[in-house]
Amino acid sequence: MSRERPILFNGDMVRAILEGRKTMTRRVMKHQPGEVTAVGRPLFFQDGDTGRRVSPKCPYGQPGDHLWVRETFADEAGDTRKYLGDHIYYRADGDGVDLQDGFWTPSIHMPRWASRITLEVTGVRVERLQDISEEDAQAEGAEPKLCTGYPYHNPPSTHTNGFCQLWESINGPGSWDANPWVWVVEFRRLT
Repeated sequence: MSRERPILFNGDMVRAILEGRKTMTRRVMKHQPGEVTAVGRPLFFQDGDTGRRVSPKCPYGQPGDHLWVRETFADEAGDTRKYLGDHIYYRADGDGVDLQDGFWTPSIHMPRWASRITLEVTGVRVERLQDISEEDAQAEGAEPKLCTGYPYHNPPSTHTNGFCQLWESINGPGSWDANPWVWVVEFRRLT
């Protein structure tokens, strides 16, 4: 039986999903593991506090589960509506919308009924952030970018460089260099 969970995306990533350019996401593991005792599926870590082997459970689900996307939105009917309908606007579609008496509601406050995008999880794994491949960086919806601070005269423009810059814009300065363990969640769009 599949389960359904919410997941937050910013406007750029919502647009990438809608355009079919984003089919995976990386999210920092809440509890960073200590020593890795086995690699593969299932993955086990040594718990730093208890010393026991732990197999982490992905908070974003397993293959077959559904994720409903939370994004910044506005509902001109106010909080009285309980279903998707007219006068629901999504910031990812453009800021030029005349909200009249409405206002933008942060994605964290989006109720399930207002979500327009549902994803099906097709794969889950754990890896270090900087182990991302060029293909995965493209599947993350990252645009090719030049590497900042590249020491050569003709620096390459790659999706991996673009993902590095995207990661730092979302997670803050130094977050790429921290190279945390991340959940890699692959998905396909259902709605």
